[in-house]
Amino acid sequence: MQHDAALSPVQSSLFSDKAGPAIAHGYFTRQGGVSEGIYRGLNVGLGSNDDRARVGENRARVSRWFGADPERLATVHQVHSPDAVVVDANYNGSRPDADALVTATPGVVLGVLSADCGPILFADADAGVIGAAHAGWKGALGGVLESTIEAMLTLGARRERIVACLGPSISRRNYEVGAEFVDRFLATDGSYDQFFGPSERDGHAMFDLPGLTIARLTAAGVTAENLDICTYSDEDRFFSYRRTTHRQEPDYGRQISAICIRES
Repeated sequence: MQHDAALSPVQSSLFSDKAGPAIAHGYFTRQGGVSEGIYRGLNVGLGSNDDRARVGENRARVSRWFGADPERLATVHQVHSPDAVVVDANYNGSRPDADALVTATPGVVLGVLSADCGPILFADADAGVIGAAHAGWKGALGGVLESTIEAMLTLGARRERIVACLGPSISRRNYEVGAEFVDRFLATDGSYDQFFGPSERDGHAMFDLPGLTIARLTAAGVTAENLDICTYSDEDRFFSYRRTTHRQEPDYGRQISAICIRES
């Protein structure tokens, strides 16, 4: 396999400051992987049609970036649910149907995959509890963010100490939706009209998924940050499901956002 340049994850300075040196995190880009063609770079999507060995090597590289063995990278089979699972030292590599993970076990890397949906990393450094959630519109509206926080609380985290950071995801300027989509949100909460703006096409609107995500996190009582990086418009660094759809390409890769409590 041809090896690309080293991994170059995006990091949050605020998150790093709040989480402290005991917790490592990274929002990984396409850079540093071995996949080719439409999957070029660090595609970690087991659900893609990319060569399985290349995906495995890419995932192993992410693990090694954290100083962990590949089998210590915990991910889930993401189904746009509100479900969060607790991972401990007995993690066996399984991928349950869920969209978030939390742990208090050092050395376990929690990872969520995305290609426009929002990857959110969480940490309560004082309690030594971390989390990772995948939130597209369905997950954000359905409560996956709140479920992640609740699961962290069961491990000893405190709501007011939790820091959450939204990584690269699709921005409002590139997320056009139909009227029935808007109606679904307004039926849930009339104030959600703030997350929709005018579109150039009649009967459509531009949806602010990052805005909804940060609002839900803030309402849940945690400190929230948005890195404000759009996956759709930055092809060199990020995969994008919507960009792939617009180009009528056959498939797309997934990037990973991950977090780990360092082993002392």
